[in-house]
Amino acid sequence: MPKTKKPQFFAVPHIRFEGPKSENHLAFRHYDPSEMIDGKSLRDHLRFSIAYWHSFRGVGGDPFGPGTIVRPWESGKDALSVAKRRMDAAFEFFVKIEAPFWCFHDRDIAPEGATLAESNRNLDAVVAHAKALQKETGVRLLWGTANLFSNPRYMCGAATNPDSHVFAYAAAQVKKAMEVTHELGGEGYTFWGGREGYETLLNTNLKREQDHLARFLHMAVDHAKRIGFKGQFYIEPKPKEPTKHQYDFDVASGIAFLRTYGLEKHLKFNIETNHATLAGHSFQHEIEVAAAQGMLGSIDANAGDPLLGWDTDQFNTDVKEITLAMVTILRAGGLGKGGLNFDAKLRRPSVDPEDLFYAHIGGMDTYALAFKIARRILADGKLDQFLADRYASYDSGIGKQIEKGQVGFRELEKLVLTKLGEPKLRSGRQEYLENLFNSYLTGR
Repeated sequence: MPKTKKPQFFAVPHIRFEGPKSENHLAFRHYDPSEMIDGKSLRDHLRFSIAYWHSFRGVGGDPFGPGTIVRPWESGKDALSVAKRRMDAAFEFFVKIEAPFWCFHDRDIAPEGATLAESNRNLDAVVAHAKALQKETGVRLLWGTANLFSNPRYMCGAATNPDSHVFAYAAAQVKKAMEVTHELGGEGYTFWGGREGYETLLNTNLKREQDHLARFLHMAVDHAKRIGFKGQFYIEPKPKEPTKHQYDFDVASGIAFLRTYGLEKHLKFNIETNHATLAGHSFQHEIEVAAAQGMLGSIDANAGDPLLGWDTDQFNTDVKEITLAMVTILRAGGLGKGGLNFDAKLRRPSVDPEDLFYAHIGGMDTYALAFKIARRILADGKLDQFLADRYASYDSGIGKQIEKGQVGFRELEKLVLTKLGEPKLRSGRQEYLENLFNSYLTGR
C-alpha cells in the first residue's frame, strides 16, 4: 500500500508487524497483512475498515459531558476546507495503520448546509477529494451510509416518520449518499435505523411505520439498479438507544421483517457486537442466526461494557469472544463483500493522537489472533465432530424421515408406543467443550 504524500498529522511511523514477542506497542504482534493463508493474504481475509465517524469525528463526549479531544487538523473557519484537511489526516492514518478500507456517513465527511442542495454541493466537493486520496493510497471504501438520526428533522424517525415530508427528505438524502458511495467504488451500503422506532404507542401507528420502512428500502433497491450500483445492501440491528422500541431489534426480528416485505434477497446483516449484547444476545449468537439463513454480511467490530447499559462502542480485545465469532464466520465461508469495520471510539480520557493507533492495533491484533485460533479449531475437527455425533440420529432412520417431512405425529406416536419407548438421556458435555475450547486459546 503506497504512502500518502500529504502533510503529516501523526508523529507515528508506519505500523509494522514485529511478531508476538515484540515489546513495541506501535507494532502488530499478530496481524501481518501480507501473511498468506490458504492462498489469500491476511489483509484480504480480515478486510479491516476504519469508521470515519468515531475516529475522525469523535471528540470524546458522552451523555454526561462535552468532548475532551481536540485535533490539530480541525482548525480553520471554513468548514469545507476543514473537512478536506480532516480527510487528509484520515487517509494518513488509514495508510499508517494498514487498513485497506474505510466507512462513512454522509454528514461525517462533509458539512450539512442550510439546504439539501448546499449539503449536496459540500458532499460532492469532499467526495472528489476522497476519490483522489483513494487513488493515491489504494485505500478503498467498504460501505457508505446516510446519517438519518442527528438532525432534529429526524427526531421521530426518517423512513418511519409520521410526516411524509420528512420521509421525502430522507429519501433524497439516501439517494445522494448511495450515488457518492457508488462513485467512490463502495462495496456496500448500510441502513442503520437509529430512530426508526417509537417511544409510545399512544402516538404511533406501528403497522404504517413498518410498511413505510419497507417501502423506503424497496425504493433504495430500485435506485441501486437505476444507477448500476452492485454493492451489497446491509441492515444493522440495534435494540434500543436512542429509541425505546426500535423496529430492527436484532437479527431474528430483522429476518422476519425482510421476509415479510419481500426484501430478503436484497439485504444482509451488518452485525455489531455492542448491539448484540444490548439485545440480550452474544455476538456469536447474532452471527450464527444470520449465517444460518445465508444473510451474514459484515461486522461492526466493537464491544460494550457489561456494567453499563448503553452503547459504549469500545475496541474489542476479548480473544475468547472474537474466536467464538470467528468460528461461525469461517464456517459460513467468510464475509464476502463485507469486512471488519472498527465502529469503536477512544475512551473519554484518551485524548492523544497516538491513542488512535494503540486502539486500532489492539483491535486488529485481537481479530488476527482469533482468526488463527478459529482456523486451528476447525482444522482439528473435534468440535465439529462432537456436533456431528450429537445430531447423528437425524442422519438415518426415523430422524432422516423427520427432516425430509416423510412422517407426521401419528407415525411418530406409533413408533414411540410400539418400538422406541422412553428416550435415554445423553450428556451435552458443556463443561468438557468449554475446557476444550479454552485449550485452543492457551495453545495447549
